[in-house]
Amino acid sequence: MTYKPEGYRIAGTENHEFLSSLAGLERAQEKGKILESTALLCDGDFTLHFDLFGVHGIMPRTEVQHNEGGEETKDIAILTRVGKPTCFKVVGFRRDERGNICAILSRKAAQAECRYAFIDTLAPGDVLAAKVTHLEPFGAFVDVGCGIISLLSIDAISVSRIAHPRDRFSPGDRIFVAVKSIDGTGRIYVTQRELLGTWEENAALFSVGQTVAGVVRSIESYGIFIELAPNLAGLAERKDGIEVGSHAAVYIKNILPEKMKVKLVIIDTHAGGGEKIPLHYFIDPKSTAHLSYWRYSPACAKKLVETKFDN
Repeated sequence: MTYKPEGYRIAGTENHEFLSSLAGLERAQEKGKILESTALLCDGDFTLHFDLFGVHGIMPRTEVQHNEGGEETKDIAILTRVGKPTCFKVVGFRRDERGNICAILSRKAAQAECRYAFIDTLAPGDVLAAKVTHLEPFGAFVDVGCGIISLLSIDAISVSRIAHPRDRFSPGDRIFVAVKSIDGTGRIYVTQRELLGTWEENAALFSVGQTVAGVVRSIESYGIFIELAPNLAGLAERKDGIEVGSHAAVYIKNILPEKMKVKLVIIDTHAGGGEKIPLHYFIDPKSTAHLSYWRYSPACAKKLVETKFDN
């Protein structure tokens, strides 16, 4: 994968080889290589500074971000790069006031190449790696290549409903997503739930008579929904003293594929300590490049839950 989210290449052998000497940086410029290093500080002119194994690297504010409309990059977008892996191309060299050689770096050039050579070639259903950058109540923002951001809306994170994306992710998490849609401006929206298995695949992990762990996701007048896996929740009868987010031990009373229901009995609950149910991908995202169609519901179920990527 040539165009990776920021942070994926920083520890790589090729990245280290190009950054480890002035000659390596010159070769990287000649070859047009995209490299990564950590931005160490931002000065008063909003120039980012890097230590490239003894060579001083500088990234002027005009080179920090590729903006499709040509608008000026916001100050906060520059400041928040400090302390984080940042991709760039080496676009030139100059000497500073002490006569030392500085490498001129451009994240903008790296992002422009990623946009035209990768992002603009994507289609709904394409599976790609992503990194969570920040969370909002309505969804998670993820880097899908060279710091280019896409929205993973909360309803596309999993079939099991969550109150906030932090129930599933933390900033910095490396995940896989599929392209959900592309709007008229080229902005990409992604989804994850289609990678987390069908109802039958998830239900096959459990058996009637087992007592298993779950997380209380919602409390309704008719019962309590408890997540057993990111794409599978069961329903238990209401019980006093239980709060959303609590962890629960539940007895599996019945599994009904035709109704897509798992009936549960709550044995015990305790306050959650921030643990997240691990994600399990039911496809191999590294070898599956595209999804055309996904059906969550079993063939015997009356309700149809599906995603058509190829329209």
